[in-house]
Amino acid sequence: MIEILLATPARIRQWMTPNIRAYLEGRQPMIWSLSLVIGLSVAMAAIGFRMLIGFVQLYWLGDTTEQVLTLSRSTPWYMILAGPVIGGIVVGIVISRFLPSRRTGGVADVIEARALAGRRLSLREGLVSAFATAFSLGSGASAGREGPVIHLGATLASAIGERMSLPDWSRRTLLAAGVASAISASFNAPIAGVLFAHEVILGHYAMRAFVPIVISSAAGAILSRAWFGDAAAFIVPVYQITSYFEFPAFALLGVICAFVAVAFQFALFAADYIARRAPVPVWALPIIGGVMVGLLGIAFPHILGVGYETTDLALWGQLPLVLMLTLIVLKALATSITLAARFGGGIFSPSLYLGAMTGGAFGIIAASAFPDLASSQALYSILGMGAVAGAVLGAPISTTVIVFELTGGYALSIALLLTVAIAHGITQALHGHSYFQWQLEMRGLFVQDGPHRAVLRNVRVMDFMTLPEDDAEPEYYDTESGTPTLKLTDTLETALRTFDAGGHTRLPVVTEGEDEGRIIGWAEQAKAVTHFNRRLIAASEEEHR
Repeated sequence: MIEILLATPARIRQWMTPNIRAYLEGRQPMIWSLSLVIGLSVAMAAIGFRMLIGFVQLYWLGDTTEQVLTLSRSTPWYMILAGPVIGGIVVGIVISRFLPSRRTGGVADVIEARALAGRRLSLREGLVSAFATAFSLGSGASAGREGPVIHLGATLASAIGERMSLPDWSRRTLLAAGVASAISASFNAPIAGVLFAHEVILGHYAMRAFVPIVISSAAGAILSRAWFGDAAAFIVPVYQITSYFEFPAFALLGVICAFVAVAFQFALFAADYIARRAPVPVWALPIIGGVMVGLLGIAFPHILGVGYETTDLALWGQLPLVLMLTLIVLKALATSITLAARFGGGIFSPSLYLGAMTGGAFGIIAASAFPDLASSQALYSILGMGAVAGAVLGAPISTTVIVFELTGGYALSIALLLTVAIAHGITQALHGHSYFQWQLEMRGLFVQDGPHRAVLRNVRVMDFMTLPEDDAEPEYYDTESGTPTLKLTDTLETALRTFDAGGHTRLPVVTEGEDEGRIIGWAEQAKAVTHFNRRLIAASEEEHR
């Protein structure tokens, strides 16, 4: 027995030492510390972003609160029109002069930065984008503030990770940590921030990414609650599920919400398509969009801004059926115009808005058809919020938790899960994309096809080609040889197909332009395949560690 006891410390040390060594070699203490710094920094940026939105409202509403609907009812019609128009002038100047992409950033840019190794988010462009977006939302543009805050948080995290010279996987983890803090600080929803960062940004639930993301999300929530208080974003009335016979109605609501989500996405991309083809300079697009949103706002001020006040009215059953049905159409139209006109903003708050209106309208109809079985309108509005938002974002798990934390209601968990799942499933069956995936595919990035597709399309010949010796004589391609050539910017997919088509194992990489035809390197099939396999292995390890 004594020998066993004496041997136990040695065995424990032998067992723990490799784990501790791997922990330290992976620079986990630094990553944990940086995640805390990122969480606090992003939370302060989110607070400043919200305050800037309120400050911008002063010039046309005269107040900084989020009660845009109440304020606009006592505001002259010409000021309601002037709000988005003046905002459009400012945004037009900013995006045309200070943003090379001629648009503000959003969640899709963060996913792109995660998917493309080496793609960093510019801190300068991120700050300029945040300013343009705050001015957009403060001037009454119909969009959400959460997507821009996510982009701002990811930009700050990217800047910190870049300065620390960390490996790719840890930079992606810190990117997700910035997103988690942004969600947590914006929604007062720390659990949803953690899930959203894994589900939408990283696309996996690796264990070594979990702790940094939780630290960042918790830091963001604590700082946000210290500033704004710990109340839920929406205060909902008391509600309960009247009967289990209502669950078929919840399922039907999920189907309807799926159609609303798909229609909303098509409206967004149809408006963007029209704006891109219009013979209008970029700086003028926000002005034209501001006029259109302002005119809609004069008749229906409910569609102006983020829309939390109107969403709250739907939760409390204070909007009539016809108005809610009308607002579903007008809010989708106003948001489509806003984003197509290059105003800054996201689609999460509008999705919640459309879901609340859809659920509220459905609840009124259900109550008139089955008065003894139907639950309160608030219940259906909450279910609709989760269903439409989850379907549009392609994030059913984190959206479900966001709705829980936004409303403070967990009693409807089964009903919400069912409604969100059906809406998400039908949307995938009809459309096959989330809004972010569709945005990325318009840029040629197919993240939903898996890491192998991203590697094939994003790795370039320059990443794996062999360079000639420094003192080697310049070589030029013999055009009469008939051997195909590759260029520096050709993709790995192009290279592999070229190797296979002609049975080649080695191909010249040639220049373009003035010195066209000069061989600047050689691409070998074996190295291309090795590089492909190495990248796939690295992606698999990152997703499972």
